[in-house]
Amino acid sequence: MTYISIDTNKKQAKLFLEYVKTLLFVTVHQEPNETTKKAIDEVKNSQSKKHKTAKDLIAFLNK
Repeated sequence: MTYISIDTNKKQAKLFLEYVKTLLFVTVHQEPNETTKKAIDEVKNSQSKKHKTAKDLIAFLNK
């Protein structure tokens, strides 16, 4: 998957976005879903968990 950001304040960008929406292999998500919004807020507010090693992360996830 590839993500792009388009500045929709510009006319040419709006035209491009409308074109992209017509392509069968493209799904346009205007806003992040609730789970993604929550994760973004957690990171911004430093509420995310940090692990020193991958082993620590896996142990935490398996709890």
